[in-house]
Amino acid sequence: MGIDLSEAEAANELMRLARQIAHHNRLYHAEDAPEISDADYDALVRRNAAIEAAFPHLVRDDSPSRLVGHEVAASPLSKVTHEVRMMSLDNAFSDADVEDFVARVRRYLNLPEDAEVAMTAEDKIDGLSCSLRYEHGQLVRAATRGDGQVGEDVTANVATIADIPQVLKPLPFRGGVGMGHLADCPHPPTPSPQGEGGIPDVFEVRGEVYMSKQDFAELNARQEAAGGKIFANPRNAAAGSLRQKDPGVTASRPLRFLAHGWGAASAVPEATQFAMMQRIAAWGIPVSPLLARCSDAAQLLQHYRSIEHARAELPFDIDGVVYKVDRLDWQERLGFVAKAPRWAIAHKFPAERAETTLEAIDIQVGRTGKLTPVGRLTPVTVGGVVVSNVTLHNRDEIARLGVRPGDRVVIQRAGDVIPQVVENLTRESPRDPYHFPDHCPECQSEAVAEEGEVDVRCTGGLICPAQRTERLKHFVSRAALDIEGLGEKTIDEFFALGWLESPADIFRLRKRRSEILGREGWKEKSVDNLLAAIEAKRAPDAARLLFGLGIRHVGAVTARDLLKRFVTLEELRHASTSGEAEALTSIDGVGPAVVEALGDFFHEPHNIAVWEDLLSEVTPPPYVVETKDSAMAGKTVVFTGALETMSRDEAKAQAERLGARAAGSVSAKTDLVVAGPGAGSKLKKAAELGIEVIDEAAWAAIVKAAG
Repeated sequence: MGIDLSEAEAANELMRLARQIAHHNRLYHAEDAPEISDADYDALVRRNAAIEAAFPHLVRDDSPSRLVGHEVAASPLSKVTHEVRMMSLDNAFSDADVEDFVARVRRYLNLPEDAEVAMTAEDKIDGLSCSLRYEHGQLVRAATRGDGQVGEDVTANVATIADIPQVLKPLPFRGGVGMGHLADCPHPPTPSPQGEGGIPDVFEVRGEVYMSKQDFAELNARQEAAGGKIFANPRNAAAGSLRQKDPGVTASRPLRFLAHGWGAASAVPEATQFAMMQRIAAWGIPVSPLLARCSDAAQLLQHYRSIEHARAELPFDIDGVVYKVDRLDWQERLGFVAKAPRWAIAHKFPAERAETTLEAIDIQVGRTGKLTPVGRLTPVTVGGVVVSNVTLHNRDEIARLGVRPGDRVVIQRAGDVIPQVVENLTRESPRDPYHFPDHCPECQSEAVAEEGEVDVRCTGGLICPAQRTERLKHFVSRAALDIEGLGEKTIDEFFALGWLESPADIFRLRKRRSEILGREGWKEKSVDNLLAAIEAKRAPDAARLLFGLGIRHVGAVTARDLLKRFVTLEELRHASTSGEAEALTSIDGVGPAVVEALGDFFHEPHNIAVWEDLLSEVTPPPYVVETKDSAMAGKTVVFTGALETMSRDEAKAQAERLGARAAGSVSAKTDLVVAGPGAGSKLKKAAELGIEVIDEAAWAAIVKAAG
């Protein structure tokens, strides 16, 4: 997925994605009422990951890449803290992703090329994660995943599920039953001997509570006949049925369970994942009949194809295949990164497609003035979700597809934040081509594409209402002024009332306290908290303020670099308007595009008016970075990969305190690369250039040594 964003645009999109994904996590994990499909959710996560890979210094503390599930919502069910965290899985979407995963495991373990890396492969069932805690073979507690650390106690409800035994017994293994046409898969499960081994004193079985397709259809038929709630899909039905205050309701619902692993355990009596799953099955807990052991990537993909072929015929919904390193000692060595294990991955099924009519093309205007075309479709169901909008990206993409209102198109739900058009079925029909607008639909200012760019942008700047609201949202975002309580909905509300038109208006909201109190949903405490948060930013960090203005090409790092050189915003303005381009470009990381953007901004009268109005309300102190006399002074450091003990902002701040510069990309000017798990192209480039690379622990030692 290509990333064509400025640093400011990337920071703003990461903020929006964090909020979107958190919203959908809450709906899915805590409320069992998802608004989007798994494919659309995966697309959001992939977009977030792609932007983080391109801008690793912008990774947020609340990044979806660091979180699992969602905190438990208010519920009549009591909370349970998991002894061993319930993790999520990273995703693969192609054969190449799977081959890369196997190669990463091999490299991490330093295995020779001819060494077998055996893995298990099993269907990824679409259900509700559940952990079953057995003590001395007796079921004592069952809990949902929640946010991975804290879930809900559903012990009484789980007791009504026939698949889940109250007492573990060494039963004959049943995992190989029902393999059907998959019986020829590599290394299919085989029965374990009766009575093999004992049962650990403590053992938590983890798996999915689900509802079969047939049971789901029959339940909805009964619900409809009784005038009850109709469930959207089997996963929602299973989750809603399990998370009931009354176990009697759960007992009336046809729930089932399949185990896929384990959590806390006083002992693990087998040496491999495959053998341990056989042992769990021997204790009387169902495991997937499609579980197989494969010796290499080719066999994993062969099994994936078999399961994909059988998908429609399976009695339950699945959305992919999960691969796990078989040897448990290797799993332990591989460990975890952020929210997922290094030794497992979910290979998701490809996006589904559908044909429909493109009814209209609407133009949306973003914060930077970019005109983005959005296609309005005749609603069509794709993979169980009704789709009515589709991204058309930009003017060039419309020309490439040759789409016009009225065309029949094929859409696909994957790989982007909203679905995309992959084919125009009627492009040859004799109709005039679509003419992309040359004026902004919001303010009627001229819309142009700069030389060498494909994006068309409104030239209206801060006089454009669409840009105003988006710029205000960016101004209060976490990486900018970070004003708590002033979210997107509040800005939209206050803008519509005429209370907010420029950043300075935020600091005049205190005069509207009584008016805000008169609005629905606002109480004295929430109003006072908002106004206090605003007042706390009267002397903001100058670099954050500059970044918050949303000047093109001036991201968070560039803003800090500019202020380190010019100290005050007025000195920066003077340099930008007095032709001192050499003084600007002498700053490492500041090029002609930044100089031009600053010049354009400060030459627009309405921008100057906004600037002076804002500085009449706030007084940013001179920008001073306290540095220590250290061996890192004057050096350039690049952080790449996932940082596990600190945020990226914290790491960059540490570098600045040591007198170093934290850069976003590796070049010949880079002195040191700090690489965390998942480091990719930047690590490779550092090796090519012969740049020193250290891990996070070594960086922490440097910081500690500097005092």
